[in-house]
Amino acid sequence: MENIFAPWRMAYIQVSKKQDGCIFCEFPPENRDEERLILHRGTTCFVIFNAFPYNPGHLMVAPYRHTAEYELLSDEEMLEMHRLGGRCISVLKKVMNPQGFNLGINLGKVAGAGFDGHLHLHIVPRWNGDTNFMPVFADVRVVAEELAATYGRMKEAWNE
Repeated sequence: MENIFAPWRMAYIQVSKKQDGCIFCEFPPENRDEERLILHRGTTCFVIFNAFPYNPGHLMVAPYRHTAEYELLSDEEMLEMHRLGGRCISVLKKVMNPQGFNLGINLGKVAGAGFDGHLHLHIVPRWNGDTNFMPVFADVRVVAEELAATYGRMKEAWNE
């Protein structure tokens, strides 16, 4: 049997048990964008990498304002969130050449929201064959590229 190491999985397990507060509220004021994986700051929303991605390049767009109510987003927040989502897709296409995307917002814990108090838009690049048996049988996802490497490539392309 071959061993596949997924060290990020332990960090995910430990964080999911201990995470207090809201990363979408706490990370932007820290001004440690590279460390916190913040790719871009807009006026009302920002783009951040998912630290425990479904696939390499898994991005999230979140409003700065703490809210779980999609229907109560201001027109400015709604427009910027979706415009940034489109920009994420453009940059991901340029840098990573995915064959498709999943976009989604999980509202509420029962809908799968990891941070159910602060809504955010997921942009997940997809490739043919990027799913396999590992999540089902081993509770492990194999992510093919380290976050820091993906962040560096994406940041450079975003700024072009």
